[in-house]
Amino acid sequence: MTAPGTPVQGVTLYSFTRAFHGRRYTFEELVREVARRGLGPGLELVGFQSIKGFPDVDPGFVTRFRSLIDETGLVPTCLSANADAGLRRDRMLTDDELVDYMRPQIAVARELGFPVVRVQISLTPDDMERLLPVAEQYGVRLGLEIHSHQHPRHPRIQALLERYEKLGSPLLGFVPDWGASLRAVPSTLLRKYREAGYDEDLLTGLEELWREHHAEGPPMTEPQHGRWFGQVVELAHRHGAGDRAIEMAVNITGLFGHAPASDWADVLPWAVHTHGKFYEIDADGDEPSVPVRELIGLWVGSGYSGAISSEWEGFHWNDWDDPFEVVAGEQALIRASAAASGSRVIVDPAEARRLVGLPGGRNI
Repeated sequence: MTAPGTPVQGVTLYSFTRAFHGRRYTFEELVREVARRGLGPGLELVGFQSIKGFPDVDPGFVTRFRSLIDETGLVPTCLSANADAGLRRDRMLTDDELVDYMRPQIAVARELGFPVVRVQISLTPDDMERLLPVAEQYGVRLGLEIHSHQHPRHPRIQALLERYEKLGSPLLGFVPDWGASLRAVPSTLLRKYREAGYDEDLLTGLEELWREHHAEGPPMTEPQHGRWFGQVVELAHRHGAGDRAIEMAVNITGLFGHAPASDWADVLPWAVHTHGKFYEIDADGDEPSVPVRELIGLWVGSGYSGAISSEWEGFHWNDWDDPFEVVAGEQALIRASAAASGSRVIVDPAEARRLVGLPGGRNI
């Protein structure tokens, strides 16, 4: 019988993008604010967002960052790297070029003290196998993010899982993103569209389309997802959405996934980090669009003791809520859900440091 997992509480600075881009905080001030509000101990960064010149990082930044970590007591959990296969205008990057593109991002993670590097779906099973010696060289784990509209049962994810099982290395794994498992369209997005003057028939139509797609189950092919995308664009144009039709289709078919929570069971043994994606916290302290309680029950039951970064993506449209308070609300929900599942969430930095060295609770 698997012992209950004890996930580590944490947050990604991506949750505070609006505040950071609005220059309300410098990078250092933002990290200190996370610590002051007790939103750690886990800390995740997106390299290209938070670090000037990334991945060509000035040694002075490395020194300052490590000092900042010592000062705040936060625990680096994950550095989110990008696998931008479409960097060139004339063609996609070759596998060799993509692997070379990832190498310096992985090296920087080691310099900064991050045990996990989030990578993206552009990387194939062959790419991940070729990156394994790089992960071994720098002593970090690579977690490919399972992000909507991908999902645990998608053929591309299953192909990666098969390769991981063949290689048997704890340095290769996944970063599950809860945005792949929604139960409703976030009400805050509908509020934003309503405030922008779109009629109720359009908003009702967006919800109805999402529910129709939900009934089909998570998309297994790109043509299926493309059909959904086209349906939303056609509906939006019919109601005069104009230039925002594409945005609506990206939100409805790209961000709000349809995978049942139970689908994560197969990949959780390979989870090296988790993105606790959420969009809103209601007056009752629940997340009406993401089944956080059910997901935490599954994570705890699987023995997962890695970090969960609260990742508030509602900032894309929600410009009225305080991001720090919203994140605190989700973290309270996660702690309560873990307690209801017979476990606890780790908030002590010393305990967190011990646990984040373990990929999904397994020694490396």
